[in-house]
Amino acid sequence: QVQLVESGGGLVQAGGSLRLSCAASGRTFSSYGMGWFRQASGEEREFVAGITWSGSSSNYKDSVKGRFTVSRDNAKNTVYLQMNSLKPEDTAVYYCAADREGSFIRRRARDYEYWGQGTQVTVSA
Repeated sequence: QVQLVESGGGLVQAGGSLRLSCAASGRTFSSYGMGWFRQASGEEREFVAGITWSGSSSNYKDSVKGRFTVSRDNAKNTVYLQMNSLKPEDTAVYYCAADREGSFIRRRARDYEYWGQGTQVTVSA
């Protein structure tokens, strides 16, 4: 069992930065692959970034490459999403999720077993 709690969302102007954190409970956190997803109002939930259990590999949605960075600290049971050069189209509720398959990154929401409650990110023009 893994419980996830996101934090760090908020309101920021276009071009600004935010750092999301996802704190996990559970002794097996370090074996899970972790993903960040987002869901804008009226849209489907979409993959944003993912990282393997060791942190050795990461993957990104094309539109955030070069702007977002996913990382993890297994000693702190925490995964991060650093978001720079934010755009209004990045506005959404952001969720972290845990995938029992930790060796490679999956992009489908249905592959992830545990989810946080989400944190709102709003980027003003």
